[in-house]
Amino acid sequence: MGTVTNGIKGALRIGQTLSVLGRTGVDWVRGERPPTPRLVRQTFESLGATYIKLGQFIASSPTFFPKEYVEEFQYCLDKTPNLPFSVIKKIIREELDRPLDQVYSHIDPVALASASIAQVHAARLVTGEDVVIKVQKPGVENILLTDLNFLYASAKILETLAPKLSWTSLSGIVEEIQRTMMEECDFIKEANNLKVFRNFLHDTHNEDATVPLVYEHCSTRRVLTMERFHGVPLTDLESIRGYARDPERTLITAMNTWFSSLTQCEFFHADVHAGNLMVLKDGRVGFIDFGIVGRIKPDTWQAVSDFISSVMVGNFEGMADAMIRIGVTRETVQVSELAADLRRLYQQMDKMVPDQVPYEMEQAEDDVNHILMDMVKIGESHGLHFPREFALLLKQFLYFDRYVHILAPEMDVFMDERLNMLH
Repeated sequence: MGTVTNGIKGALRIGQTLSVLGRTGVDWVRGERPPTPRLVRQTFESLGATYIKLGQFIASSPTFFPKEYVEEFQYCLDKTPNLPFSVIKKIIREELDRPLDQVYSHIDPVALASASIAQVHAARLVTGEDVVIKVQKPGVENILLTDLNFLYASAKILETLAPKLSWTSLSGIVEEIQRTMMEECDFIKEANNLKVFRNFLHDTHNEDATVPLVYEHCSTRRVLTMERFHGVPLTDLESIRGYARDPERTLITAMNTWFSSLTQCEFFHADVHAGNLMVLKDGRVGFIDFGIVGRIKPDTWQAVSDFISSVMVGNFEGMADAMIRIGVTRETVQVSELAADLRRLYQQMDKMVPDQVPYEMEQAEDDVNHILMDMVKIGESHGLHFPREFALLLKQFLYFDRYVHILAPEMDVFMDERLNMLH
């Protein structure tokens, strides 16, 4: 019976998708014609969960998609209307299979955040701990699977229609999206990521960073109850100073923790934008939201490590050599020519970050994406294609580079003894 119901839901969902696409077509005929990338992004936002996630995947995958789409999808808003609190309570009760007042003494009816896959509420356990509850929205998994199967079929058609596209293997990309998105729907996996990262912090005797504790007795595949952190985003300079800690030292803690996870943890946090790094009231750095993590093979990491070392000392030949080892290519790449192009890019970057003007967070995120795309584009103009993990890694590294400009403009990242980036 479940299969029949899911089949009907799936058919309805495909009908819904086609009607949104149809509306977009009607607007186009009427003469409402924004640039194609914007039109695609707006259509994705109308289509909801899967397409929003797909848009965000495009935004973080300059190795796969054309520059103008990667840039446009930076604006892909993962905002969806809040579900009524009555619906949220019903999901939690069904998932935990017991009355809510046996578990929580209070749940705030106003959501802290609402995205396409989940909604987050602050709460308190009957035992007194402050927590946040991440609740998966109903039907999300079914929508994702239906949409992804529809996209998968479309990708196969596109590959047939446009053989030139097959080098990116669109259907392969859809499979990769399916894997990462279904993982994001499984809160048991996210809870496990939090535990693994907590163990890594414990094993490396790192008491300056932390992750939320998971309360397993009230967590399931669709409901995740975690310790609530009280603090501010990493880039809130004034508030960090209010915690009587040195912002520079806080930043060094965050960077050292992340870099040591590359070699000593089975994954790295692949989304260190400012909202996911908090400075807690006791001065520790809190890493939150482990829905997106990356894994990297040891030989690739060696090449990335050499790449970063070369960036630090401004050795463009070294950077070019490492990029060639990371990338996939069918031709011989001239190290000296690639190095010359990278040197030109860096000279532009120096002009881009003025030292006298305060550096804003939104500016940092834009710059990160532009530099990343420029680096990838330079590599590709020399015949290199990079694995997505490299783009994810590089993106986090560039975020940290920007945070240095905001929090510690006087610090010399390449010479500072306190940074153990590659040890």
